[in-house]
Amino acid sequence: MPFATIKKTKLNPHQLTAIGFAIIILIGGLLLALPISSTSGASIGILDALFTSTSAVCVTGLVVLDTGQDFTLFGQLIIMLLIQIGGMGFMTYGVIIALILGKRIGLKQRVFLQESTKSSSIQGLVKLVLSIFFITLTFEAVGALILWLRWIPDLGLGQAAYYAVFHSVSSFNNAGFGLWSDSLVRYVGDPIVNIVISMLYIAGGIGFMVIVDIYRKRRWSKFALHTKIVLLISTLLSVGGFIIIFILELFNPAVFGHLTLSEQLWAAYFQSTTTRTAGFNSIDLAGMLTASQFLMVFLMFIGASSGSTGGGIKTNTFMVLLVAMYSNIRGRSQVHIFKRKISNELVLSALSVIMISLSLVLVVSFILTITEPGQQFIDLLFEATSAFATVGMSLGITPELSPVGKAIIIFTMFAGRLGPLTLAFALANKQRDSKIGYPEEKVLIG
Repeated sequence: MPFATIKKTKLNPHQLTAIGFAIIILIGGLLLALPISSTSGASIGILDALFTSTSAVCVTGLVVLDTGQDFTLFGQLIIMLLIQIGGMGFMTYGVIIALILGKRIGLKQRVFLQESTKSSSIQGLVKLVLSIFFITLTFEAVGALILWLRWIPDLGLGQAAYYAVFHSVSSFNNAGFGLWSDSLVRYVGDPIVNIVISMLYIAGGIGFMVIVDIYRKRRWSKFALHTKIVLLISTLLSVGGFIIIFILELFNPAVFGHLTLSEQLWAAYFQSTTTRTAGFNSIDLAGMLTASQFLMVFLMFIGASSGSTGGGIKTNTFMVLLVAMYSNIRGRSQVHIFKRKISNELVLSALSVIMISLSLVLVVSFILTITEPGQQFIDLLFEATSAFATVGMSLGITPELSPVGKAIIIFTMFAGRLGPLTLAFALANKQRDSKIGYPEEKVLIG
């Protein structure tokens, strides 16, 4: 749907977002289904093409085909373009094109932009979108330059440049698509690759508004509450995940046995942070202990932060619920953090997001146990969570999914990219608050 026609539509922002992503996925699927996209010279089939397109647009990274081996340069470029559009959001590109053409961004268009960027206000939205555009290009360009210099000895000037750009775009947008069949296993102990790739997906995962806030204010005391919450919980989850994974896998010779201590530390760090919806892996995930895999399910479910390129229930949502639980246990009537009050409406929204998301993951996992009877439950739960949180990590079962299983994962990736509340609001009919009041009565809890 052209950006200029928004003023004529009767769709609400949630419905437009859903339809917009669906159209891009369909176009991408049709392009990837063309014989020119496949190295075999024949079409990969519409289902696999739609799966790949959905995974790219939803910046997930789950693949049923080897990106580097099964797709031609044309197909890989289509995937990279879909990742870029999906990461920044198609509304961002709509604004850029409108501004280039000299079009005016009206009030209704700003309302749609507010939903797309998860901004709390319609003021300054055009400036924010321009910031998103330049932030993305800057991070991707710097990341690609460093990776290019690192990979020149391995791949040569030309191929190193292409691989650097592809992986930089995939990393910052938290997509997890790679051109090597083993993802980044060959660079498990490489400091440059580990640092650059992780910094890209961490930056993309904390969100554009956080990056802008840090750049403008540069002092913790001046940061917005959202920024403080995101930075705090992101650090705690990354450090906690690193420590637990490192300790657990020390007792697993199948994964850590052949690695040096330095490689073990890098591997634990990378796998802890990449679960925040990045999707790359530097060790064999299927060989990890079940305890480590379950921890990664938990970290994937939380995911990145609101207004970012990542998915999941979001770190800020998780933090709000934690603080609300703590306040309730302490018998406090108000929820507050960093000397700021959090409204009951926000707490209910956080609870709704978590419950809808948890229900979706459990239902999808249950259905997969029926459609994929030969797979282990932890593998299916891992797959469902990875799809919902748009992470892209897998224990190796994605290419083995049945056609029905692939369709279910396609829907899960789409729902996860939109977000549970956006999807719910897009499907729900507009209702007015009831003016009828009812008597209050107690219900036993716990």
